[in-house]
Amino acid sequence: MSEKAGSQSGGSPEASGVTVSDIQELIRRKEEIEAQIKANYEVLESQKGIGMNEPLVDCEGYPRADVDLYQVRTARHNIVCLQNDHKAVMKQVEDALHQLHARDKEKQARDLAEAHREALSRGQSQGLSPPQAFAKVNSVSPGSPASIAGLQVDDEILEFGSVNTQNFQSLQNIGSVVQHSEGSLNVTVMRRGEKHQLRLVPTRWAGKGLLGCNIIPLQR
Repeated sequence: MSEKAGSQSGGSPEASGVTVSDIQELIRRKEEIEAQIKANYEVLESQKGIGMNEPLVDCEGYPRADVDLYQVRTARHNIVCLQNDHKAVMKQVEDALHQLHARDKEKQARDLAEAHREALSRGQSQGLSPPQAFAKVNSVSPGSPASIAGLQVDDEILEFGSVNTQNFQSLQNIGSVVQHSEGSLNVTVMRRGEKHQLRLVPTRWAGKGLLGCNIIPLQR
């Protein structure tokens, strides 16, 4: 059981070729390993709930006769191996997200420069006011997709995928965009008076949700 998990966790996506599909495959591997760990813990539970550390000998030093010692030892060994596999896959998930983000940095810079030029051009030709933020980031979990994308506490959100000031009604709009996203989302934020364009990849990670941040609406 642990050999299968170990072979699946070997190797990581190359930095130049990592894709969202690669990350989803790593997540699938992680979930398989978690299911195997659970199954082995259930074996221990079936043996009088013996757990990982309870002694396998009686008070006189003889092997216990009330449990299947082979099953217990095998399950304990599998759990230790699978937990190591799980740590390795989680590291690969984090590395893949970093690689995807790093690969997009140059494109983000070009997109930001183009967005600035377009906004300036529209403002000058049409007399439009700059876009207004409709929500604010008030917490970001370390190692989360939001953190890796570059979101920071107090960032004011101007655009979140297809959601902007004009069509934003509630946080459910953002939730819907996240749930139906295919790949990455373009997120534009205002940070200390400067506009930043980020690329966010909603995905399951070690924490809750797909983003790892908390967003609150702004009252204008």
